Amino acid sequence: MATPDLMTGFFDLERYSPLTGDAWVVLDCSDDTALGAMPDGVVIGVDRMGAMPKVEADRFDILLTAADNAPAPWVSCGDPDKAVRSLSLAIAANPIAATVLVEVLRLQEGLPFRAGLTLESLAYSTLLRSGEFEQWLKSTDREQADPARNPVSAERDGSLVSLRLDDSANRNAISAPMRDALYEALVNVLEDPSRPDVEITGAGKCFSVGGLLPEFGTAQDAAKAHRIRCQRSPSRLLHLLGHRADVVFHGACIGSGVEIFAAAGRCRARRDAWFQLPELSMGLIPGAGGTVTVSRAIGRHRAAWFMLSGKRIDAGLAKDWGLIEDIVE
Repeated sequence: MATPDLMTGFFDLERYSPLTGDAWVVLDCSDDTALGAMPDGVVIGVDRMGAMPKVEADRFDILLTAADNAPAPWVSCGDPDKAVRSLSLAIAANPIAATVLVEVLRLQEGLPFRAGLTLESLAYSTLLRSGEFEQWLKSTDREQADPARNPVSAERDGSLVSLRLDDSANRNAISAPMRDALYEALVNVLEDPSRPDVEITGAGKCFSVGGLLPEFGTAQDAAKAHRIRCQRSPSRLLHLLGHRADVVFHGACIGSGVEIFAAAGRCRARRDAWFQLPELSMGLIPGAGGTVTVSRAIGRHRAAWFMLSGKRIDAGLAKDWGLIEDIVE
């Protein structure tokens, strides 16, 4: 356990840096002292007694409590020490990506939506050239896949446009062709003078397993990839559509299969839906808008736990936290 009053100088803070020490620090929330300055590493607050004491939430990245059904920004975890051990292993495996993630989440607060997407994309492009991501590429067997030729189907009934992710052979992975097809379909909805609503669903057993793995690491120009992500961002269009956009999740909803669609004004899910953001295990951070969309839905502290832990959350917890607003049968 770190002693907060020791972490006031630059050299002291370097003890909690991915370059010169551990990339995280754990603070007991029963102690009313606070950090003199935020270190580069992940700042985890622990409430072992379940009392949820008053703390300066801005001084922490994650707040863990033994209390059940704790309100935001706390994460209920039963055994906070066990949760810390799990988090520390995940952070230690990819410390650079972990610290970049919490830096981005901290900076997101107060930024306009589009500026947040740009910040995330710049950080993501940086990590695409990191040693941690290179190690993941070398250690992962990524089978080739053949994306569907028409990965997004569209129908219109009156004032409602129904879009469906339609590549069930690849579990609706968000390939470049699917991203482009979704972007173009959403542009058509957004620019239609009749202002139709849009509902988005997924074909097959799951909504989407996220990015198509064989495409990871194939971009030769990281700067150009950044521009493509910013220019062709479905998240930005869903945000502009506001409550005209309705998403219904089901089954697995992973990575970009959550991040993009959490931007919609209305998010619902079937009871079998579950959500996961596993990018840290790849040496990356969410790159399809998740540091903006998910953190705005559930708050920065819970988003940091969700993204750093890589844990799955079910539809019930997603509703309690505000990632979705309703569960549909």
